[in-house]
Amino acid sequence: QVQLVESGGGLVQAGGSLRLSCAASGIDFSINAMDWYRQAPGKQRELVATITSSGTTIYADFVKGRFTVSRDNTKKTLYLQMNSLKPEDTAVYSCHTLWRRHWWGQGTQVTVSS
Repeated sequence: QVQLVESGGGLVQAGGSLRLSCAASGIDFSINAMDWYRQAPGKQRELVATITSSGTTIYADFVKGRFTVSRDNTKKTLYLQMNSLKPEDTAVYSCHTLWRRHWWGQGTQVTVSS
């Protein structure tokens, strides 16, 4: 059974930073691309960042230069370092991978106050 468990969310002031983690189990983590998505209230879920098995990273335009996605294959953990946070970054952040089917974590709430 694949499990993805996020942590690290919270309340932060605009301009602040947070680091999200996603611990994976039940998959060969090192060979899977991993993604971070977010969903704000009343909005569709959107892709934030992707990191491939080889470490190539891809970012949505709205986080480029502010967020950094990384992975530690020995710990089977995905990270999202979020800097210069803005109120519009407020959302539930979830990790995702595609292996035989789509797998999602339960999400972690990030709230940025102005």
